Amino acid sequence: MFGRNCGTAGMRKQGWRYGRLGALILRKSCLPNWSYKPSVTVIIDPLFYALAIPAVVALGLSKGGFVGVGQIGTPLLALLMPPLEAAAILLPIMLVQDAVSVWAFRKDWNGRILAVMLPGAIVGIGAAWALAAHISDSMVRIAIGVITIIFVLYSWLGARLVAQGLRPPSTVRGVLWGTLSGFTSTLCQAGGPPFQMHVLPQNLAKMTFVGTTGVFFASINALKVVPYFALGQFSTQGLGTSLALLPLAIATNLLGLWVVRITPQALFYKITMVLMFAISLELMRSGVTGMLRG
Repeated sequence: MFGRNCGTAGMRKQGWRYGRLGALILRKSCLPNWSYKPSVTVIIDPLFYALAIPAVVALGLSKGGFVGVGQIGTPLLALLMPPLEAAAILLPIMLVQDAVSVWAFRKDWNGRILAVMLPGAIVGIGAAWALAAHISDSMVRIAIGVITIIFVLYSWLGARLVAQGLRPPSTVRGVLWGTLSGFTSTLCQAGGPPFQMHVLPQNLAKMTFVGTTGVFFASINALKVVPYFALGQFSTQGLGTSLALLPLAIATNLLGLWVVRITPQALFYKITMVLMFAISLELMRSGVTGMLRG
């Protein structure tokens, strides 16, 4: 069953012939094949990493202070795989990045904003959980494309108007924006626009805005573990891939913490927004094509 040298005598004979290392290798080769299937694997497709590396870099810079840049992460991976699976691969990475960011900005956050928006976010996460099991990958791709395009257009055209604070923020609107942020973050890691719609008019100091954003999304990401697990989005291969990308994620997180303090962000944001707009159009095209075929 295991070969002619796998008996006790054969193993002893071959072990003496090739030494202790040879005996150990032979002993392993005589076991059934199922004994050597690794419990954790990683994705090996080069195209995946061609998309995953810039996605993780963007997330790291976003968590480090370039708020909004990380929006490109899930749309990039969704070009290649089911969107919820892409989001699940990125979630463990984001949790570690969140821990770094929360520690870095632990003194710079607004408690009132968090108290208003987080209860709504919990409702939004629950609603996305209930909906996600009943929609197709094509529909999610279209949703990601639409949400991201809205985010880009808002960044290009609406941010200044919102920041002027034409209407003072209220608790009711804060809960509403928190709900929308939790919903879109769970569905496609795109909770930034609703959050900013409530927070920008309050004219927070730069570091307070970055710190409040970090704490808010660290809380949301921790809460999303439960629905992602319940929906079966976590896999050993996905978690292994997340672990493989983690050193890059931490390095870019720390880089973002440093760069945000010394670099004007305008040009970087412009380039990122153009890329996000193009990716969103492709996601919408592939989503519509998938729905027509399916």
